[in-house]
Amino acid sequence: MPKTEELVTPRIAVDVMGGDFGPQVAVPGAVDAAREGIAVSLVGDETAIKAELAKLDTDGLDITVVHTTQVVEMDDKPSDALRRKKDSSIQVACRLVKNGEADGVVSPGNSGATVACGMFVLGRIKGVLRPALAGILPTEKNPVILIDVGANVDSKPQHLAQFGLMADVLARDVLGYKDPSVGILSIGEEEGKGNATVREAFDLLRDSDLHFIGNVEGRDIYTGDVDVVVCDGFVGNVALKLSEGLAKSMSRILKEELRSSWLSKLGTLLSLRAFRRFKKVVDYAEYGGAPLLGLKGIVIVTHGKSNELAITNCIRMAATSVRNRMHEHLAEGLAAHKAKADSKAQPGKDAA
Repeated sequence: MPKTEELVTPRIAVDVMGGDFGPQVAVPGAVDAAREGIAVSLVGDETAIKAELAKLDTDGLDITVVHTTQVVEMDDKPSDALRRKKDSSIQVACRLVKNGEADGVVSPGNSGATVACGMFVLGRIKGVLRPALAGILPTEKNPVILIDVGANVDSKPQHLAQFGLMADVLARDVLGYKDPSVGILSIGEEEGKGNATVREAFDLLRDSDLHFIGNVEGRDIYTGDVDVVVCDGFVGNVALKLSEGLAKSMSRILKEELRSSWLSKLGTLLSLRAFRRFKKVVDYAEYGGAPLLGLKGIVIVTHGKSNELAITNCIRMAATSVRNRMHEHLAEGLAAHKAKADSKAQPGKDAA
């Protein structure tokens, strides 16, 4: 992790009612994060939360419980989460950040509802056209950021260019990359490949101050040769789900092959350490969740089937983002980019 600019004790609001497992997984995961010195506010049904806390050693930990009466279900529409469920755990968690009672939000719940509550409760940073979800994926080398992975399913070229700018800040502040390389996902490496949106976004990214390396193909995502891959949310979500499905299928196939004969079983015993390392690399829980970039506050969206480790890692990511003032750096970077663009549009302004 990169060095923090100042010592901050962040408080992270956790939507413990979201996801497939609710408080039974979210509470232990949050307690593990609290043991590392992160203050947590557990948002949801007080009775259910306290029942889980009673099973754990929480002595001396900075944990508060914020009671809510409603839950956003995984099949609820985002509009319902905003209008009909104002006392839901995800909306209340976002309000805690808006009111200065927390510094960030983590939710394993309905991603559409989380995005909607983040946008309409917290609001966008000035200059942000559209917030974007940034997935952090394993590669042969260091993790890669894939942006957008589902917040926007129909993006314009200027949106894609801004996604690259926001992911550059995430790569620096959370992953610790000094000069992140940025590519745009296309159907070929050569300049001019892709649809009209990708081609125009290519030009915008090339003219920015980013370390832009041009087009990258789907096969390049996992090599580790690029740090940020920019794409439309529709494409990014398909790529993310395809990757998750492939990793699970390959793991199942590998297990079946290793059980197929006594010789394979012997080889398995001799290779257990390597298999554990492989499992850790492809496990989404190791990378926490997807930050929703562009809001006036830190929001991390994680998998609905998240386990305790994934929740803990999400809270760690949120805390690191707060300590490194990531959303402030986003605002500064976007303002600097706008100033540069305005200067180019009015070449005679500086000379006057």
